[in-house]
Amino acid sequence: MRVLKFGGTSVGSIPNIHKVITIVSGELGKSRLAVVVSALGGVTDLLEKAGELAAQKDTSYREISAEIINKHLTFTRELTTDITVQNRIEALCNDLEDQLQGIYLVSELSPKSKDKLTSFGELASSILISEAFRATGIEVHWVDSRDLIITDDQHGRAQVDFPLTRENIQSQLGSDETQLFLLPGFISRSHSGDTTTLGRGGSDYTAAIIAAGIEAERLEIWTDVNGMYTANPKHVKEARPIRSISYHEAMELSHFGAKVIYPPTIAPVMQKNIPIHVKSTLQPEDPGTVISNVDGRNGSPVKGLSHIPDIALLTLEGAGMIGVPGFSRRLFEVLSFQQINVIFITQASSEHSICIGILEQDAERARKAIDAEFNNEIQLKKLKPLIVEKNLAMIALVGDRMKSHQGISGRMFSVLGRNNVNVRAIAQGASEKNISAVIDEKDVVKALNSLHERFFEAQRKQINVFITGVGNVGGQLLGQIKQQREYLKDNLNLDIRVLGISNSRKMCISEDGISLDNWESELDSGVKADLDAFREQIVALNKRNSVFVDITASEQVAFAYDSFLKYSIPVVACNKIAGASEYSYYDTLKSLSRKYNAPFLYETNVGAGLPVIETLQNLIASGDRILKIEAVLSGSLNFVFNNFQSGRSFHDIVQQAKTEGYTEPDPRIDLSGIDVARKILILARESGWPLDLESVNIVPFLTEKNLNSSSVDHFFETLTEDAGHFEDLVKNATENGCKLKYVATLKDGKATTGLQEIPLGHPFYDLEGKDNIVLYYTERYKEQPLIVKGAGAGADVTASGLFADIIKLRKF
Repeated sequence: MRVLKFGGTSVGSIPNIHKVITIVSGELGKSRLAVVVSALGGVTDLLEKAGELAAQKDTSYREISAEIINKHLTFTRELTTDITVQNRIEALCNDLEDQLQGIYLVSELSPKSKDKLTSFGELASSILISEAFRATGIEVHWVDSRDLIITDDQHGRAQVDFPLTRENIQSQLGSDETQLFLLPGFISRSHSGDTTTLGRGGSDYTAAIIAAGIEAERLEIWTDVNGMYTANPKHVKEARPIRSISYHEAMELSHFGAKVIYPPTIAPVMQKNIPIHVKSTLQPEDPGTVISNVDGRNGSPVKGLSHIPDIALLTLEGAGMIGVPGFSRRLFEVLSFQQINVIFITQASSEHSICIGILEQDAERARKAIDAEFNNEIQLKKLKPLIVEKNLAMIALVGDRMKSHQGISGRMFSVLGRNNVNVRAIAQGASEKNISAVIDEKDVVKALNSLHERFFEAQRKQINVFITGVGNVGGQLLGQIKQQREYLKDNLNLDIRVLGISNSRKMCISEDGISLDNWESELDSGVKADLDAFREQIVALNKRNSVFVDITASEQVAFAYDSFLKYSIPVVACNKIAGASEYSYYDTLKSLSRKYNAPFLYETNVGAGLPVIETLQNLIASGDRILKIEAVLSGSLNFVFNNFQSGRSFHDIVQQAKTEGYTEPDPRIDLSGIDVARKILILARESGWPLDLESVNIVPFLTEKNLNSSSVDHFFETLTEDAGHFEDLVKNATENGCKLKYVATLKDGKATTGLQEIPLGHPFYDLEGKDNIVLYYTERYKEQPLIVKGAGAGADVTASGLFADIIKLRKF
């Protein structure tokens, strides 16, 4: 058996009802069919409005009642000449008038009365349409869904008793040889025998319950659009149908405002692995969308973009929350008692605040209830009164494969920042099927169109890459490009070709591209390396979308960036020398980048693959102002001090870090603090402070003997000689209940770096391995900083960061 559901627009006019009959008649004989129909288009809204007016003693409800009755009587006369049917519809209409009169007299519309009132729409339409089938000679068996679907007494959105419902469905539909059943959607019956409903959009749910109960071969949802779309076509003109989507992706999209399918619909059929086909009644030949257990390895990582309007953001915050269990439980219990649905949750790791998103219509009720629950804590100044922000909306990117695809979050928020869309809150679950952000309502259309253009409309773009420095990191980068090249073509419409590579000895350039299978041999066969000649050949080739990538630590290369930018050749660099050189040179590079529309990208200068600089740029681009930055910016130093414990040799830990590639070949660059100083200097400049390296106060933790060592080998000798000094550092920190972290700070234009003892509870305390962390305190994030955290050292993540910067060029 197959189950077909037709929505309100599909049965909203006489011509459309005839289309439904044509569609169904064309499927008869192929399989037994169960057809579920909604109320005639717009009728449920009219019924609710009439009931509300009647409860308010507003006699204008009678005008709406007359409109509803006239519509049904007109449809009845058009669809059938059977007097018995007309009498049956008239009896339903009389009952409707009596119900509204009763509501008017008692001045109350209870949930129970509302369910009975709104059930009129589906009952009347299903009877009408079943008779329309009979009028064309098609045998149909009308079944009252209330005899099948049994629920609790939660009127308005009843919960289904699935075991009993399944038994009813199988007994009434399973063994019958009838070829066509027709049922009303939306309505059900409680154990006590009262009419209940399954929520607005519940006709979809009805069809899904029946499909699961009968174990149908498929469920078809017929509506007025050609399936689920990449975005709401009303807001995004370029939105297009999604031909195949997983159950989980469809569920996420439907929960986030995609109106094509009612959210609870998916769960019953997903459990039985029954595919859902979403099709258009107006264009039945269109394939529509198939929702199934599709292979998540295929297709785009982002499947759709959706939003929920009219969101209010509630923030409960205060120092009294930190380390005290139970606040979250009490908060959600209050909302549950008030029957307020929580749509969005985010909480800072410090537990200083918790932020939730709800529908704006519930905001005032939530505020009163929450402030009452926490009144004692508010009076004692442990908590602030609830902060309520309105006129907001939530947008979401959805896709099963976003978890395994790097950079989705970065690109999403980069697009929003570039378009001056202020992000008020961010949430992303561990499954990473959904990345959500709360923004101003006024920015919704701009945000949706910007994101849709970024993720769904890109044409294939070719980027021609020229790399200098193909050692450890460079080799990793070439390997990543090779691995992802076809994926980028298929999924991002991006073709990355490597046309030139160079190291300190050799270089080679090929107009047709260098094979990434044997680039080492091609390089060995190349000519003597010469930076000027390398640049001249790049300029002479004049390839569109060329980019120069610097993976060296060379001053010569860093001070040649301007000569590339002047030819509109973007520069991507992990070399920190240019960004931390004299401010005048840094400023020149920025100016040239703007003048020649040639991006100067150096995300890997700070935090390797982490979006540290991009996040900072987005904050500033959206109009925010940086107040303070606190950061652990050296993956190598964090690795060293995370592994250095009392009784262990500091010399051995540093040697291990060097061997595993976490430090520069000369570890003194890392341990002296100069590397961190360059990073905080770059962040300071990005924040608008025109500092030079001499302005950074570097507080050393090495001894004079260490700092004055004559070579790397000598340096390691001095580490052994001064072992007691380092043992004292870690011993003191341990006795104080702290951990050692090398911290960089920027505040009021003053930058400092140095070793600090970090107490338990601080965001830096549990920083593990080679991880970096950056805390941004801004005008918008004054109390709770915006945090960027993750692996901050290693060839693979650095190469990954460079790769991300190259991919960013497709936006320019």
